[in-house]
Amino acid sequence: MSKPKVAFYWCASCGGCEETVVDLAEDILGVVEKVDIVLWPVAMDFKYKDIESMPDRSIVATLLNGAIRTSEQEEMAVLLRRKSQYLIAYGACAHLGGIPALANQFSREQILKFNYEDCPGMVNERKTRPQLHFEENGCSPHLPEFRNVVRTLDQVVDVDFYIPGCPPTPNLTKAAFDALLSGKLPPKGSVLAPDSALCDECDRKKTKPSDIAFLEFKRPHQALFDPEKCFLAQGVVCMGPATRSGCGAVCTSGNMPCTGCFGPTSRVRDQGAKILSSLCANIGPRDEEGINKVLEGIPDPVGTFYRYGLAKSLLRRKVNLPTSGNGH
Repeated sequence: MSKPKVAFYWCASCGGCEETVVDLAEDILGVVEKVDIVLWPVAMDFKYKDIESMPDRSIVATLLNGAIRTSEQEEMAVLLRRKSQYLIAYGACAHLGGIPALANQFSREQILKFNYEDCPGMVNERKTRPQLHFEENGCSPHLPEFRNVVRTLDQVVDVDFYIPGCPPTPNLTKAAFDALLSGKLPPKGSVLAPDSALCDECDRKKTKPSDIAFLEFKRPHQALFDPEKCFLAQGVVCMGPATRSGCGAVCTSGNMPCTGCFGPTSRVRDQGAKILSSLCANIGPRDEEGINKVLEGIPDPVGTFYRYGLAKSLLRRKVNLPTSGNGH
């Protein structure tokens, strides 16, 4: 009897999600015994044409990590959706857009201009940019197109399940494999992690303030913090109240505030807006000058509140309106 076929694919991401699969340690041996890995470009040599030739839905599950930024990534997402019974958005980038989606604060033109013309370390007198097609020594190479925005996987294709995290923890990855192989799957669209706030599993929760008036916000590098006291009680922005649990509170256990990589619970529409409204409602000063002084402690609001979720948020992207004409 043939083993179930699974695939792993990597789009716009850092590679950390690939590492967490390896972090299954000896458990990965049990997975390999039970499945046939038909695609894992970062670890083994596979050809896209081999996947194209497979029957539709012949892959039981594909774990795709990374956001979608290029035409090639979009094409692979569509192909793997067609070939897979279950497509899983694996990690924060596929789930929410992740760190790559912070680029949605800038237009495509701004990004290309800076990286190929204005970057201090760039010497490009001809201001040459990558071309989609060109001729070289009788060859006609082509490059993927750089799309206008970073998108989540489910903004491109239908997704069955989500495994959150930057990266997902090995225990969540193993639990997902166990569910797939046993057929004991939750409803389609489920996030395969606990549906409660991170504060529920944080050891500091006993000191979480029920009533607070922020007089300043401190950044993690600006002070030595009490390793047992809630970060919010110490005037540090912590995304814990707006973030899904399941990571084991590894950041707060290491004396660093939660940055929100597991995304919101099912009861939250916009993770950044939730924590932002909570913090702003509890700023101590009530005059404009005092409020502005407190908020100076958060110099990068988008990077703080939407570090992983800008593509999936209500904001999604910055729109640069034309100063004249009908531009689109």
